[in-house]
Amino acid sequence: MHNVNPSTVSNHTLGAITVDGVSLSFDGTNPVLFDVSLHIQQGEFVSLVGPSGCGKTTLLNMAAGLVAQTGKGSIQVAGTAPVQGNPQVGYMLARDSLLPWKTALGNAMFGMQVRGVPRAQAQERAQAMLQEVGLAGFENAYPKALSHGMRQRVALARTFALGSSVLLMDEPFGALDAQTKLQLEDLLLRLCQQHKQSVLFVTHDLSEAVAVSDRVVVMTSRPGRIVADIAIDLPRPRSIRELQKDPHFHELYAQIWSHLESGWSKHEG
Repeated sequence: MHNVNPSTVSNHTLGAITVDGVSLSFDGTNPVLFDVSLHIQQGEFVSLVGPSGCGKTTLLNMAAGLVAQTGKGSIQVAGTAPVQGNPQVGYMLARDSLLPWKTALGNAMFGMQVRGVPRAQAQERAQAMLQEVGLAGFENAYPKALSHGMRQRVALARTFALGSSVLLMDEPFGALDAQTKLQLEDLLLRLCQQHKQSVLFVTHDLSEAVAVSDRVVVMTSRPGRIVADIAIDLPRPRSIRELQKDPHFHELYAQIWSHLESGWSKHEG
């Protein structure tokens, strides 16, 4: 259980996402984010947790170039300022956002085709990713014939097929039932281990945050500020089910919960 001060991370280890002293207000009066600094190294998995409305998704949208910065500070993603359509950045939303008129294969190919990947190459990569997420044999199925969990597997295949070095993920498993969620968390762990992307992951589930992350960053109520940056020193590879039996897993959970409560009380005070 270690708190990590982002300012102590040396510059040569940075390269995925660097947020330095960022503040944001949509109306010029009410701040959404205040003096946020966050550094994610290449290949690192970092989760953001905090109360609803604290700016977690806003920070993701800023990193994706979807929300323009209005205040002080700076952001760099994959070595450059955020811009919409950056091929080095993949974004997975809470909803699967599958196109109902396309098959699982067509949906898995879609992101690559938007980015100009030749059809044959996109099809080959999409088929490989569908097999990797456990959907071999379902390539020609349409979304209406797939369960919610299977649809999210297609969304994972579409996201990882892009080959982006940085992934932004906004509660991708938040609407799933408990059993399906555990299965997809295990799948995500395996995919990240194999593909080595850098991930900024938003979740309200503290167990999920501890299970999948290298670090968990805790934010306060609005205006969102970082109150803790906690290293998750659990060995990899991990099994979601086995972690439930690990006392240190529960210690880390309790530590993060304590910081969340502290962030609420300080804000209310």
